[in-house]
Amino acid sequence: MKILIFGASGSGTTTLASSLAKKTGFPHLDVDDYYWKLTNPPFQEKVKPKIRQQNLLLDFQNHENVIVCGSMVSWGNVWKTAFDLVVFLYLKNDIRMQRLKNREIERYGKKLLFHKQTQENSKAFIEWANKYEDSNFCGRSLKIHNKWMAKIDCPILRIDGSNSLAEKTNFIQKHLKTKIN
Repeated sequence: MKILIFGASGSGTTTLASSLAKKTGFPHLDVDDYYWKLTNPPFQEKVKPKIRQQNLLLDFQNHENVIVCGSMVSWGNVWKTAFDLVVFLYLKNDIRMQRLKNREIERYGKKLLFHKQTQENSKAFIEWANKYEDSNFCGRSLKIHNKWMAKIDCPILRIDGSNSLAEKTNFIQKHLKTKIN
């Protein structure tokens, strides 16, 4: 069973994928681990597209059962048919943005108060993430995610991200049991 969990930044995809991985024993592959080079601070340098695509595909193919989390929209056509189940996590923008702001504070701490580059990067990230529901935005957006899901060749579960983690995890597990039995 190959599962994709994705949604807007801050919607809880990584948390849900981790929870589901613990419950199922499936490996969890986070797209960010392939997209970004390991840097300190994180998310500063991208891996070249061809290399990240090859690395993720290799790890993906090495598992009969796997959970991938992250947006695959710009990763090539192979991913449109690679999954047995896609989970789209949606969360209201105001809640999502507060989560992201809190995460930035947790991640960067006092650097957000005193380090100019960290402040600029964080502000740019928050502004980018806040455009998710803007239908005129050309980047990762709800509009682009909906178009991509229309081309997916497997069942899609749309889940409200404001539900508890246990509710979301159990809902997916129940769906998996009906598919397996």
